[in-house]
Amino acid sequence: MATLTLDKIKKSFGGTQVIHGVSIDVADGEFIVIVGPSGCGKSTLLRMVAGLETVSAGDIRIGGNRVNETEPMDRDIAMVFQNYALYPHMSVFDNMAYGLKIARVPKAEIADRVATAAKMLQLSDYLDRKPRALSGGQRQRVAMGRAIVRKPSVFLFDEPLSNLDAKLRVQMRVEIRELQRQLGVTALYVTHDQVEAMTMADRMIVMNAGVADQIGAPVEVYSRPRTRFVAGFIGSPAMNFIPAGVLGQGGGAADSIGIRPEHARLTGDGDSAMLDGTLTLAEQLGAETLLYLRLPTGDLFTLRQDGTLPIPAEGTGCGVTWDAAKAHAFDTAGQRVDPA
Repeated sequence: MATLTLDKIKKSFGGTQVIHGVSIDVADGEFIVIVGPSGCGKSTLLRMVAGLETVSAGDIRIGGNRVNETEPMDRDIAMVFQNYALYPHMSVFDNMAYGLKIARVPKAEIADRVATAAKMLQLSDYLDRKPRALSGGQRQRVAMGRAIVRKPSVFLFDEPLSNLDAKLRVQMRVEIRELQRQLGVTALYVTHDQVEAMTMADRMIVMNAGVADQIGAPVEVYSRPRTRFVAGFIGSPAMNFIPAGVLGQGGGAADSIGIRPEHARLTGDGDSAMLDGTLTLAEQLGAETLLYLRLPTGDLFTLRQDGTLPIPAEGTGCGVTWDAAKAHAFDTAGQRVDPA
C-alpha cells in the first residue's frame, strides 16, 4: 500500500491549460473520489496519475517517490476502465492472469492469486467462461479481479459503473467500497455521478473547469459548499438559488441565497412565508414527495417533504419558509459568504 501526492498539478494541451494546479495528499488506504461534470478535467487528472498523460507542471508522488517520468507499468498502479477492456477470446481466468503472465510470475503463484481474487469477487464458478457469457456486473468484477491480482499500491477507477443499470450500480458501488476496505489499498475513483461520490468517498475532489473547487469529506462538502458551483452540483435534487434582493437581503456581500430542497417547507399555522409560489407539479416517490413551485420571478423552487404529508392541488398558491441557519450565501464571484 502507499500514499499518493498531487502537488500543484497542471496540464496544458498546446496553449490551453486544462488542469489548474490541483494539490492533495492522499493517505495510505484512503478512498478519494474525483467528481464533476463532463469536460471538467477529472479523467485527465486520473490519466496523469496513471502515466497515460504527461504532467505539464507539478509533481506526482506514489509512496513518496516522484513518478512524473515513470512508465505506467512501473508505477505500481492498477486501473479499472469504464468499458471493462477484457479480452473476448480469453477465459475469465486468463483475463485475470494475463498481466501476471506478462510479468513472468510463477504459474503456481498466478493460480493462487487468481483463485483468491475470484473467491473475493464471487467468480470462482465462472473462471472457464468467456466474457460474452457474463453479465455486465460480472464483467466488471473480472476487470477488478485483474487489477487485484497485481497487488498494486494504488487502484485507479475511471467511471467503472457508467455502463451498468441503476440497480446494479448501487450493488457494485457497495461491493467496490467493501473490497477496497478489505484490501486496504489506496484508491482514486473518477465519476460524474455525485451520488456515487457522496456514498463512496472518504474525501472527494469536486472539479470545475480544471480547478479543484473543494476537497473534503462528503458531509463537509454537502454542509458547507465552498462555491456556488459545488452547492449546485452536490445534492439531489439540486440546491435552489434565489437572488438576495428577492428576499430583502440585498446591499450586503451576498448576491444569492441557496436553500436545499430538504431544508424548505410549506408554511403552516403560525409561519410567515419567505417566498410565495404556485405549485406546478408534485412527484410522489413513496417515502418522499418533491414539490415544484413557480415563483413570481419565473424560476422554479423545489421542496422535498415526507411522503405522508398532504399535498396541495396543482395550481395552488403556496408559501415557503426555512430555518435561516440552513441557508447558504454566495457573493457575485460565486464564493461562499459566512455571517460576520
